[in-house]
Amino acid sequence: MNKKIMAGVLAGVMLMSVGCAQNGSPANTGTEDEGASVKTEYNYTVSYDGIAKGDVSSPGVAVHDPSILKADGAYYIFGSHMTAAKSTDLTNWEMIADNYMKTNPVYGQIYEVADEAFAYAGDKSSLIPTDDKSTHVWAPDVIYNKTMGKYCMYYCTSSTWNASNLCFGTSDSPEGPYEWQKALIYSGFGSKQLEATDVLDYVDEEYARKHYIKGGGYNYEDYPNAIDPTVFYDADDRLWMVYGSWSGGIFLLELDPATGEVIHPETDEAAGVDAYFGKRLLGGGHISIEGPYILYDEASGYYYLYVSYGALTSNGGYQIRVFRSDKVDGTYVDMNGAYPEKSALHQNFGLKLSGNYKLPSLEKAYMATGHNSAFIDDDGKMYVVYHTRFNDNGENHSPRVHQLYINEEGWPCELPYQTGGETVSETGYDRAELTGRYFVTNQGTEINNEIANPMILYLNDDGSVTGRESSGEWSVVDGKPYMSVTIDGTEYKGIFCPMKDEAGTDVMTFSAVGANTTVWGVKYAAD
Repeated sequence: MNKKIMAGVLAGVMLMSVGCAQNGSPANTGTEDEGASVKTEYNYTVSYDGIAKGDVSSPGVAVHDPSILKADGAYYIFGSHMTAAKSTDLTNWEMIADNYMKTNPVYGQIYEVADEAFAYAGDKSSLIPTDDKSTHVWAPDVIYNKTMGKYCMYYCTSSTWNASNLCFGTSDSPEGPYEWQKALIYSGFGSKQLEATDVLDYVDEEYARKHYIKGGGYNYEDYPNAIDPTVFYDADDRLWMVYGSWSGGIFLLELDPATGEVIHPETDEAAGVDAYFGKRLLGGGHISIEGPYILYDEASGYYYLYVSYGALTSNGGYQIRVFRSDKVDGTYVDMNGAYPEKSALHQNFGLKLSGNYKLPSLEKAYMATGHNSAFIDDDGKMYVVYHTRFNDNGENHSPRVHQLYINEEGWPCELPYQTGGETVSETGYDRAELTGRYFVTNQGTEINNEIANPMILYLNDDGSVTGRESSGEWSVVDGKPYMSVTIDGTEYKGIFCPMKDEAGTDVMTFSAVGANTTVWGVKYAAD
């Protein structure tokens, strides 16, 4: 089909459910903006193909909290509730494991050792039983341990919002079965359960009761929920595990590559290091911060720490934030050089990559985009992998993979559409390819259920940015994909990249970051 585009129809289709733009001002109707310094005639209509109505939220698999692994020429994602899927193109996924059952080919071996695997948490018969009497195995992450020559899966069994147990299993194949090895870290214990954990193997009882116990229960505001583990190699090939959800925040522990087990440090309270739980990186005071994932990028020299804020439901404001450090154990900071400490107003910290948003070609807004992993592929392209929900009054979810590109200042920019093999030109683009009418979405920094909807802005040939309610300027680095755009006094730096939208139409896009937020632009070609 010939994909031609007509401004009035496109604006009507994409903005019909939107009364206001991101900043609360009236949305542009798609007519020519008054006062634009360059007048260009845009007469085009949009036609969708490739994604029928309703198909956007039904891609075939549901993997919650997807953690990515590339092995044997395929991409694997592992998720909560004993799910896993594989793909050859990062778009089409085939389910290879689903749900709690002994016949689950990836995870099922855990039931053969249930008395040990669920001794502390995760089952109705655990020392701390599950509230709803069902099995809870959450947030796995798989890494190939080069020393052991094994695939190692780190995951948690969990009974309550802070009673959890980090565990790990091993396999000769990325598809399992993963055989139970041992429990690594316990959380959520009170005075009565302390001796049933391994805590006293690493700290004395006086220290444990002073620090970990509060009012007879677990001191969850200062110490972590042992959940959401992810494992990575640093620049020196040392192996680390980052973990935590709400409660005392995000913590880091080194692992022994010969065994896959924890190397417990010495306590250094001034540096935020605990002999049992490791080093606190962010958070505390039971603010919403979870799903940590650290990716080292040799090209930039930074470790990028991704986390999710908000509640994971469709209307919970779930979103991805990123911090960075030039050292594996921090300090991890945002674009303002800051990070959330205990009980912080954390919406003010961390570069927000995505939350709830609507873009051209999306029949439904994406909601609660979060709990991500990230990786660098063999060709050097960097990707973020997460699950998304939709504004359809339900909690269905599915995985999405978007390409990331590091801007001139060393911050990741997430391309607006799910990946389809696009490539950023390292030599840049003709200016005529870049100027024109853009649907621009600002992710903001709030944690709420509001949807970031597009407004219309023109990137004009003279370097100005014009729109009905906003204005500014833009520039591009000659011979490079790097760009800068200033909108209403805030500067964002990023890149241009041609893509296909999610209906298969060719578009020019930009992704840029500034002031701890992300702006996306999408331009359709004129006749």
